Amino acid sequence: MALRLPAIMKTTAARLSALYLLLFALCAVLLVFYMTSLSARMLLAQSQETINEEVQGLGRAYQRGGIPVLVRVVEQRSRQPGANLYLLADPNGRILSGNVQSIQPGVLQREGWTALPFSYERYGEASGRRSQGAAEQGEAEAATEVGHNAIAVVLRLPNQMILMVGRDLGEPERFRDVIQRSLMLALGMMGFGGLLIWYFVGRRALKHIDGVSEASRRIMGGDLSGRLPVTGAGDEFDRLSENLNAMLARIAHLNDGLKQVSDNIAHDLKTPLTRLRNRAEAALSGKKTGADYREALEGTIAESDQLIRTFNAILMISRLEAGYSAETVAKVDLAAVVRDVVELYEPVAEELGVGLEATIDGDFVVSGNRELIAQALSNIVDNAIKYSAGAVEKPHVDVTLRREGDEIRVQVADNGEGIPDEGDRKRATERFVRLEKSRSQPGSGLGLSLAKAVMKFHNGRLDLLPGNPGLSVLMGFPGPKDE
Repeated sequence: MALRLPAIMKTTAARLSALYLLLFALCAVLLVFYMTSLSARMLLAQSQETINEEVQGLGRAYQRGGIPVLVRVVEQRSRQPGANLYLLADPNGRILSGNVQSIQPGVLQREGWTALPFSYERYGEASGRRSQGAAEQGEAEAATEVGHNAIAVVLRLPNQMILMVGRDLGEPERFRDVIQRSLMLALGMMGFGGLLIWYFVGRRALKHIDGVSEASRRIMGGDLSGRLPVTGAGDEFDRLSENLNAMLARIAHLNDGLKQVSDNIAHDLKTPLTRLRNRAEAALSGKKTGADYREALEGTIAESDQLIRTFNAILMISRLEAGYSAETVAKVDLAAVVRDVVELYEPVAEELGVGLEATIDGDFVVSGNRELIAQALSNIVDNAIKYSAGAVEKPHVDVTLRREGDEIRVQVADNGEGIPDEGDRKRATERFVRLEKSRSQPGSGLGLSLAKAVMKFHNGRLDLLPGNPGLSVLMGFPGPKDE
């Protein structure tokens, strides 16, 4: 896929990078001007300090021997390599001594520091470079055309002679130019590198976004198994893709559950509805007495109640699996729930000849909904009593509440036939699943499904384990964090 610059500029990352690059360029230009002006001021101050020291030395020479000594010192210093500028002129500005051959007009007429840099020529520099026309215009004009720049201080001696001490600006100017060029080169390289980084980062971001867009189009087309790409870089794009993938997995799971519910309703509820219709049809056929009609209506009401309970269970399971429940969540005393459920089913167990006992190793409190937990435990105890009755000589059901590690466990174990096959144990918690041996027992196949949904709602687990003999159903609750 060809990635062009206009496409990259449409990404937020590229726009932010462009703004940062613009801000960097502005700061870089300001830095160049600041560093250049700062270096120029430092060099100018250094030159002025050097000139002041030279003036003090010449002043001491003048005090020692007057004009003759001053002229001798000026001549001596002006001949040294890399000497400063020295000029001694008469009151009319005619150069008498020093290493300056010509100077810009007007410089010697003002006493003190020169306001601006001026042009000058040293001895021997004008020969061979000055044209015939420039020679006819005079030394001063030629100096302004081909001379160097300098700063100086001009002093009037007591006899009105003029002393000028200055310093050439060639070296400071070259130093300033070097600094300016170095800064411009460094900042130019940094800017070019920033442009490259901006381009490649924007290109990478655009490729990632294109991948996300392509995957989104497939998902919107109906392929809920598709997932957004994750590069493994751990950046914000990967974190967003991982969260969206988790959301898509959740949506796919809910859609599968909805499809399963629809299929189950179409298949498993067809039989009770058919029985209901047949019962009503049988009541209308032939000559029936009032007692027959009453019996038919009572059977119809009982069948309808069973259908209503089935639908309520389906709705409750779907709502819990979706992670939403209008039920209140509070602190629940599991020991009290276990005692109440066991006490509720003791008459039923006694009538069927099943021993029902509860073993509670302490008072345990979890965060959840008491009614939902009691409903799940009731379904499990009811199944244990129902499927162990008549299976062995002395059937019994044990309900145990204990804590193991960070988990609080409620375990319901019976000594019936159980579910030996591991695959059957996994299928037993699905909706409307009834194993072959349980077909003769009343029920809809939603009890364990509801218990599993309740445990998932409470961030717990529901496991079906072989009891050797019988079946052991484990409800595992996460323990309180403050314990």
